[in-house]
Amino acid sequence: MEIRKGTARELDELAALYDAVCGALEAGINYPGWRRDIYPTREDAERGVAAGELYVAVEQGAIVGTMILRQGQEPGYRTARWGRELTDGEVLTVYTFAVHPGHTGKGVGAAMLAFAERLAATQGKKALRLDVYEKNTPAMRLYEKCGFRYIATVDLGYSNHGLKWFKLYEKLLDGGVPEQQES
Repeated sequence: MEIRKGTARELDELAALYDAVCGALEAGINYPGWRRDIYPTREDAERGVAAGELYVAVEQGAIVGTMILRQGQEPGYRTARWGRELTDGEVLTVYTFAVHPGHTGKGVGAAMLAFAERLAATQGKKALRLDVYEKNTPAMRLYEKCGFRYIATVDLGYSNHGLKWFKLYEKLLDGGVPEQQES
């Protein structure tokens, strides 16, 4: 599997991946609360590609996963007590993390998170952070399995979409101990 920056010529395929993910969620349990034509959309992919922040996981010529990796963090993150107080420049945040429904359970998500960790480390970041809707238990299991630590539950301002509480996760990248655990 190759993980690399997505390109503008892949926008149709990215939109189809988002549509497939939302379709699978609508047909089953919608753990993240995503909704077709609301989030994620082609426009989200366009913005990610234009900013150079959207990455794709490609297997046998097809996009099987995608994520946006952005320096900084959401304003709502500032209410939490993180393992370390870091500046926006010291943090890489994972957004719009999606694996095609035909490829779940095959290690795509774990490979994408490992890539994000390596990228953050090469950029000199001290932590990789993300948020997840409080009912998205499959994603939380993956993040914890990949070494992310639960930090807090916060309101990120999506109540108007029925998504009030989000759990924040962090993975420190320099091998250090979180400040709140130091003596």
